[in-house]
Order: sequence, then structure tokens, then C-alpha cells
Amino acid sequence: MEPVCKGHVLIVGMAKSGVGVAKLLLARGCRVVINDRRPRNEMKETVGLLELLGATVICGHHDLALLTPEPDFVVKNPGIPYDVPLVQAALERGLPVYSEVEVASWFVTAPIVAVTGSNGKTTTTTLIGEMLRCSGIQALVAGNIGTAVSEVVNHLHEDGSLVLEVSSFQLQGTVRFHPHVAVMLNFYPAHLDYHGSFAAYTAAKWKIVENQTANDVVILNYDQPLLREQAERLQARVVWFSRLQSISPGAVVEDGWIVLRQDREILPVLPRQEVALPGEHNLENVLAATAASWAMGGTIAGIASVLKTFAGIEHRLEWVKERKGIVFYNDSKATNPTSARQALTSFPGSIIWIAGGLDRGDDFSVLEDLLHQRVKVAVLLGQSAAVLAETCERAGVPEVRRVASLAAAVAVAYDLAAPGDVVLLSPACASWDMFSSFEERGRMFKDLVHTL
Repeated sequence: MEPVCKGHVLIVGMAKSGVGVAKLLLARGCRVVINDRRPRNEMKETVGLLELLGATVICGHHDLALLTPEPDFVVKNPGIPYDVPLVQAALERGLPVYSEVEVASWFVTAPIVAVTGSNGKTTTTTLIGEMLRCSGIQALVAGNIGTAVSEVVNHLHEDGSLVLEVSSFQLQGTVRFHPHVAVMLNFYPAHLDYHGSFAAYTAAKWKIVENQTANDVVILNYDQPLLREQAERLQARVVWFSRLQSISPGAVVEDGWIVLRQDREILPVLPRQEVALPGEHNLENVLAATAASWAMGGTIAGIASVLKTFAGIEHRLEWVKERKGIVFYNDSKATNPTSARQALTSFPGSIIWIAGGLDRGDDFSVLEDLLHQRVKVAVLLGQSAAVLAETCERAGVPEVRRVASLAAAVAVAYDLAAPGDVVLLSPACASWDMFSSFEERGRMFKDLVHTL
């Protein structure tokens, strides 16, 4: 555990993670200054609570004067870029700038399993948590999945497990973070506006294994050369998962079964056809979760039971409604082209595709073959609508419509759909140009569909 602060801590950003880590540090005797550029009247209840607990709350701007006197360290909300002047000034003065995941992990004594990757993190993290609980192990799930790590630290038993979804934003701010089991699902170009380059993005992801030793385990996707090629340099014991190869040790598919291979031993888990979670891309998530849960002490019976019943998570290929033979799916969590590609492959064709959002300079050309094969109509909105329209036209999508709002998108999609069509919200973009989060976007989509 980190010793109680001798001086004070500056927390930048009052989202969930900032508020959570403020409470955690205040309870341990730290002097906390927490800052947010939003005006105080937008956060009255949160400000009141933090001040009641003893924090100094400064709203309305990120002022360089917050660094005088110098804090022991700075905790930065993951979404705040490192080029913000306040954060830059802290770094130039040699002050540590941590993420909430880093700081909260100082107070965790139970083993941690941490999941990262470009796509599939939330599904895999949720699966692991369910598998461990079904195996009789207390498992708390937190991190990028929606609950701050700081919020669950005090509820975790030493003989339990902490299951974390961790993003590149969170990992970049880590120094001592040490998961017993680290899961690396895949690497695709994402968040390049934040990190600056694919190399910087992957470097942040690799920090998940930085403090692992030979007593730890890293779960890697054997089907990704970028991950496979780095295995020899890792300190932890490598366990693979693969849809395509029978590799040991690892979780693989053999003769129609999900199996665990360890040396010459083969442990059958479940017939592939009995897995409830749809989609070929989800098979990777299933195999990764199976390998990680087994490494954390999960049982074959517990793992198999979850695989038979777990059908998915909110906002990820979530069935919403069937109306007049038209089926609506909410895939709002598809915030990059690769994730949207996985959604498009899940349906044979006749898709009315609702897409668009924050323009981060993503390369949508990776979607062109599927757009040509499967999309009947593209309904586009947000900052990226124009570039997506160009992509759809190059791909030969028969009809492309641009709209001003999600409400208009749902109305147009429904008007153009016929019985047997799928209306798929899979934006391929982040939500921040029009919404506070992909969750807000997904919930609005569902509300609009239910009120057609």
C-alpha cells in the first residue's frame, strides 16, 4: 500500500474516476485539491460532497496556479489530453502524473486480472467476472467498463479477485500497476488523435505487462502477429488463445469444442455450438476469458456455465426490437472502424446502417468490402458523415442519406427498411461530437426505436 501523502494531491477532472480517487485519498489522510473546467453550478451535488469530505474544489478553468505549492503528484482524468497546459506544466516540473487506475491499485491486495485491446474489452471483462463468480470466487469488475477502481477497493476481499477493463488512456498513466493476469486481445489503429501515432498507442497498451514477473500470466492473441512477435520479450508466463490454431498452453477450438490445452493435457470446456454469445469476433473474447478465468482459479464447470448463458452486454450488438419484420440492433460501443466491421460481419446482408460521430481521422476504407456486400442503405450523421458518405459511395452502397440527428436517422432508417432488413446502429466513431458517451447514444437509440 502507498504511504499516506505527506503533502497534497492535485486531481484534474471530476468525472467518475476523479471523484472516486478523491474519496479514496481523502479517507487515507491525503490533502486533496480537485479541479474541473466546468462551472461549479453544473456539479453542485458533487462539489458539495467533496467539500464536506475535506477536499478543496476549484471549478471553471485549469489554472497553472494549481501547481503552487507543488503537489506530491497529479491524478489526471484519462480523457484529458497530456497537451493541456496544466498537465504539460506538471510534467515539465518533474511531477508524477498518474491515472486513477494506477493510484487505486496501490490499495489493492487481491490479485488483479486486467483486460486491454482495441476491441472486445468490455465483453471479455464481463465474461471473466461472471466466470469467476460462477466458480465461487468473489470478483469485482471495474475500470473502463464504467465503475471507477477507487469505488470498489474497500469492498474487495483478499481472497477475491479484481477484474479490470483498462484503456490505453488509463495505462499510459501507470507506473507500478501490476496485474497478476494481463489479457491483450488485439491491436488496431485507434485513438490516434490522443496518442499521436499507432506506435505511441501500442506502447501505452504494453504498459499492462511492464511490472509482471515470472509468477504472473499474460494472455495473448496468437492470431495477431503483432502480439505473437512480442511474446519472447515478456517476463510473465505466456498463455495463448486462438480461433485458428491449436496452440499450447492456451484456449482454442478443437473438433468443435472450446478446450484448454496445457502441455499434453486437453481439458474440454464446452461444444462451440453451445456458446450463447453470437458472432465470430466474440469467439476470441470467449477464448480469452476462458484462458484468463482458468489462470485466476476458475473452474471448468463455472466457465462452461457462463458460456452457455451469457448472451452479450448493453450497447454491443444488443438486440433492441423487432417491428413489422424489421430487427433493430444497438452497437453503439463500436467506436472505431474495426469494431463496426465486426458488427457488419454478424449479419448476412440487407443492413440499414446508421453510422457517424466524432471525426478522429479514422480510415474507413477497411469497411468498403462489407459495405458493398451487406449494406442496403447508409444513414450518416455527425462530424464524420461526409467522409463516411464518400466511403459508402466508393463501396457502391445503393443509397446514402445524411441526417442531422439520431432521431432523424432512426426515422429515415425505419422508413427505408423492409421486412427482413436489419437496422444496425454501429457508428464506427466516438460519440463526443453529439453525446456525452456511447452509452447515452445507445440508450437514445433504444428509446427512439421503442417509440416508433
